[in-house]
Amino acid sequence: MQLDHLGIAVRDLEARAAPWTALSGGRAAETEEVSSQQVRVRFVPFGSTDIELLCPTSPTSPLARFLESRGEGIHHVAFRVESVDAELERLKRAGERVVDERARPGARGRRVGFAHPSAFGGVLVEFVEGP
Repeated sequence: MQLDHLGIAVRDLEARAAPWTALSGGRAAETEEVSSQQVRVRFVPFGSTDIELLCPTSPTSPLARFLESRGEGIHHVAFRVESVDAELERLKRAGERVVDERARPGARGRRVGFAHPSAFGGVLVEFVEGP
C-alpha cells in the first residue's frame, strides 16, 4: 500500500488550482466531474503522489456539507491498493467503521472506497485501485 493522493476540498476549483499547478511546475490534469459523488476534481501531480482538488457540484453533496462545517482544506488521504473490497473487508473484520461496503466508481475511472473518519482519528481515508 502506498500514498496515492491527498484530497483538498475547495469552493472555487479554478482559483485554488492555480497555485498548486504553479507549484507543480505547470502540470495538472483536466477537470473531471464525478457525478456519483457530486464533485468536480482536478489532479495535480507531484512525483508519485497527486493533490486532488475537489469542488462540490451540488449544495446538498457531502463535500458541500464538509465545506460548510469545516471550510477549505484537507478532505482525505488516499492509498493505492490492489483490492478496495479486500481493504474494506479487512477493516470491518478488525471492527472498524467503513463508509462503503464495496468499491464504487471514482475519478480517473478507478474503483474507490472509503473508511469512516472515526477509524483514523477524524481523517477520512480512501482506498484506490490503481495502476
